[in-house]
Amino acid sequence: MTGPAGAVHGYGGTALLVDLPDLAAVRSLHRVLAADVPTGVVDVVPAARTVLVRCAAPGDVAAARAWVQEALLRSASDVAPPPVGAVVEIPVRYDGPDLDDVARWAGVSTEDVVARHSGREYEAAFGGFAPGFTYLAGVDPVIAAPRLATPRTRVPAGSVALAGELTAVYPGESPGGWRLLGRTDARMFDVDRDPPALVAPGARVRFVPVRAGASAGRPTPGGEPTSAVSDAMPGEGPTVLRQGEATGARPAVEVLATGPLVLVEDDGRPGLAAIGVGPSGAADRSSHALANRLVGNPEDAATLEVTLGGLALRFRGTAVVALAGAAVPAAVDGAPVGMNAPVRVPDGAVLRLGQAVHGLRTYVAVRGGVVPDAVAGSRSRDVLAGLGPDPLVPGVVLPVGAPPSGSWPPVAVAPVRHVPGVLRPGERAGAVLEVIPGPRGDWFLPGAWHALRALRTVSADSDRVALRLDGQAVPRRAGELASEGLVRGAVQIPPDGRPVVFLADRPVTGGYPVIGVLREDDVDRAAQLRPGDRVVLRAAWSS
Repeated sequence: MTGPAGAVHGYGGTALLVDLPDLAAVRSLHRVLAADVPTGVVDVVPAARTVLVRCAAPGDVAAARAWVQEALLRSASDVAPPPVGAVVEIPVRYDGPDLDDVARWAGVSTEDVVARHSGREYEAAFGGFAPGFTYLAGVDPVIAAPRLATPRTRVPAGSVALAGELTAVYPGESPGGWRLLGRTDARMFDVDRDPPALVAPGARVRFVPVRAGASAGRPTPGGEPTSAVSDAMPGEGPTVLRQGEATGARPAVEVLATGPLVLVEDDGRPGLAAIGVGPSGAADRSSHALANRLVGNPEDAATLEVTLGGLALRFRGTAVVALAGAAVPAAVDGAPVGMNAPVRVPDGAVLRLGQAVHGLRTYVAVRGGVVPDAVAGSRSRDVLAGLGPDPLVPGVVLPVGAPPSGSWPPVAVAPVRHVPGVLRPGERAGAVLEVIPGPRGDWFLPGAWHALRALRTVSADSDRVALRLDGQAVPRRAGELASEGLVRGAVQIPPDGRPVVFLADRPVTGGYPVIGVLREDDVDRAAQLRPGDRVVLRAAWSS
């Protein structure tokens, strides 16, 4: 649907994407939208040429569309100039692995690349990708090399990078497809700093070269050293009680063993995407919610997300627990207990989980919820951003919250339609996942949807950020897409044609076209797939 200043597209089942002509139009619309966000809208995310509006539920989308259309009318007459922010100088050691490649692409020397990158002032256009990752506009066109054809699975924290007309600093270790020019020690995001992002939209930025071997230390706003830059990494510091610390009469659980990975997860951090903080939360929402319901918790209470089993907990105080998601053998003091049912655990007893045979993630809910310190309003661990409680290790003691008031209906066992990781009738792959067509159909060549539905294999690079799928390449046109907001379940196609399905800890924005978005229930199924599992992506209009 086209408005007076942009086109409004459906984006999966719970979001809208507004196409706009330029960054000035994005800023104008975002100012109007951010001034009066209605109930039912959980995030408004500006990007280079788009604004993403994410809703709480499918039923909120129609009202959000009307709100956006009205805001487009008002923003067309908004002539207020964007605010001019402070100048932030960021010291850089120009020794990145892609410096020579950028020089060859541009047909200039590496010294000229450094001079052209550091010799101008950039405008902080919008946040995204990760907390503290701010897109800076104004790259010299001579060195505006495109993104890598295949993104790296690991980019070190502090990497100074460019992609086309934009440049940025990676605030933490993460995947990424930008060209790496150098490194800085500047702390781009600190949850204990106010504001937490060193460079906010509207600021101006200069990169200052430092000699090889020197410290690319703290940034300098306005020519003066900043004392506000903390040496603490986001999420660092104690977020849970440790073994031997007093818990008093408060109930708690002590971690005895974890298996491959155990995280604390709740419903996540909605509403912070505009500053680069993603929603995170449980990877398989339905299993997380079921475990909570079984013990009488609200669905947003924090549970333990256990990858492949192996968890052992000693309870300090009598508790009621429930297990949902990937089925595991489980026992309390050696007595077997079942899945999808409330279980009473005596004071001092030990709950042990075996290894999951099918599926990937099991959720353990405790009545009252586990309550480590919240970070940015949530107890969820975001593995991409490094926010929230650290992955659990033996010896950690987690406090348990007060049980909800009142009683809850007794349940012997919950009926579960589908066991995660087990084939549905008629399925030949690990899962058949339905894809709602996305807003970037014009980026794909004839035969793209046929290629998308080829039998694929889940790559070993998959994690809570994304499911990466090997198999037949999906044909798409060449070129660069300006970074834009991402939603849960978005199926992105990089230049190598291998689909990437974004999960709970996805980046806020991305720069490869999205061919479609998984149905909500199918995102939960995707979160239960293991490396080596086979999967088919099928257009939602297919029979």
